[in-house]
Amino acid sequence: MSQIIDKRYEFVLLFDVENGNPNGDPDAGNLPRLDPETSRGLVTDVCLKRKVRNYVELVRKDQEGYDIYVREGAILNNENKKAYSEFGVRPEDVKKMPKEEAAKLPEKLTGFMCKHFFDIRTFGAVMTTEVNCGQVRGPIQFNFARSIDPVVPQEITITRMAVTNEKDAEKERTMGRKHIIPYALYRAEGYVSAPLAEKTGFSTDDLALLWEALLNMFEHDRSAARGKMASRKLLVFEHSTALGTAPAHTLFDLVSAGRKNKAEPARAFSDYEIKIDRGNLPEGVKLIEMR
Repeated sequence: MSQIIDKRYEFVLLFDVENGNPNGDPDAGNLPRLDPETSRGLVTDVCLKRKVRNYVELVRKDQEGYDIYVREGAILNNENKKAYSEFGVRPEDVKKMPKEEAAKLPEKLTGFMCKHFFDIRTFGAVMTTEVNCGQVRGPIQFNFARSIDPVVPQEITITRMAVTNEKDAEKERTMGRKHIIPYALYRAEGYVSAPLAEKTGFSTDDLALLWEALLNMFEHDRSAARGKMASRKLLVFEHSTALGTAPAHTLFDLVSAGRKNKAEPARAFSDYEIKIDRGNLPEGVKLIEMR
């Protein structure tokens, strides 16, 4: 049986996009997300978690303990009711239960949800809706991914030979637009908390699946909008203890990426040089290079 993780981890993920939009901003006409002060591209933590969820749902479909709570088309209250059904209780009957029994129920409900749903025990969830199953803070958290260099989104005009309505049948074609970034290398950073893993039941098997998802999530997320995307390098810092032996920011500073030729715009991963300062790795921390 897989054990609950007992070590702290941090990780750095480098991924790139070619002729695609890695994370559109709905408030800006679906333009690629940007930091307006630096023009560096952004990909939100929510976007990255979505891709992890989609990968796990794909490879662990119908496997007990690996259901996905936040998925397309899910009605969360109906998912919460599964926990009540497990213990033979209806949500509306909780107020009628004896106080001692009612006091123990929230912990049971939350425990069921963590055990049943991979993304709850990984990322946490707020389940305090009409069908209350509590609130969980997950052991895995991401920062926003940021491009190594400023990006210049391009607006591409596209045409379609078909039309939507009969009234437009005389038109030769209809026009549309898509937004792309010609090329960008992004850096995402993340954290794995052993104390929080103990509360949700996040195991060593779950951790291995997380690393697998980060390395392969773009392989099953192809679309015309996202272009060519790939995880290029995953660097994991493993601490020797649950609380860790070094601050996260000092570990992140050991990894840097820069263009080999700054006079030319980058158009491929080979245009970048990845540097890892292994000589200053703190005592009690092991660096695992997964790609």
